[in-house]
Amino acid sequence: MSKEPDSKITLFWSFRSPYSYLALPRLQALSESTSVPVDIRVVHPYILRNANYFKTMNPLARPYFMRDTKRYADFLGMPFRRPVPDPIMQDPDTLEVAPHQPLARWLGHLGIAAKEAGGGLAFCAEVSRLLWDGSVDQWHEGDHLQNACHRAGLNWSTLLAQVTENPDHYEQQLQANSDALTAAGHWGVPTMVYNGETFFGQDRIDVLSWHVKQSIGSV
Repeated sequence: MSKEPDSKITLFWSFRSPYSYLALPRLQALSESTSVPVDIRVVHPYILRNANYFKTMNPLARPYFMRDTKRYADFLGMPFRRPVPDPIMQDPDTLEVAPHQPLARWLGHLGIAAKEAGGGLAFCAEVSRLLWDGSVDQWHEGDHLQNACHRAGLNWSTLLAQVTENPDHYEQQLQANSDALTAAGHWGVPTMVYNGETFFGQDRIDVLSWHVKQSIGSV
């Protein structure tokens, strides 16, 4: 007896990851074309999950990363600029990371709350554009996040009250997502899981698409 295909694509995703931003529209399009939903699982930026990341990183990695993200955004025709401010408070020269990261944690909590409210994918799409498309400075001030929340069909006052009243719950959910990512066989984002197969990186979306379409018999 053949195995039934998975009913969803599980997506491990981070607000601070430019590759997550670049991947999301294509994953939304794949979901729409195949009717296979995307179950988004927000995780903290990797530096919050591995405090030694920048201490052990090859010095060639960051300059390449900065060039490649801009180049790939241009290739996809997507507007791109690093967030102002960066959700991670970090010295740009030494790469030393501040001990407290309120913006990154706040975004993570909001992402989990949006998922629990039934609008996680739409919320992440709206907020990632707010962060990465270069149209907004000081995204964390004023009504920028509120408007993004409303565009996603969610109630900002409700989300804000939830994450303010019970931060421990959202940290626990973020940790659970991180643990699930590890169990899936990876640590980075975006990572997609479908039919027990793990696909890491926005450059594996074409392979994921092929796998999904094969499994549902559309190719």
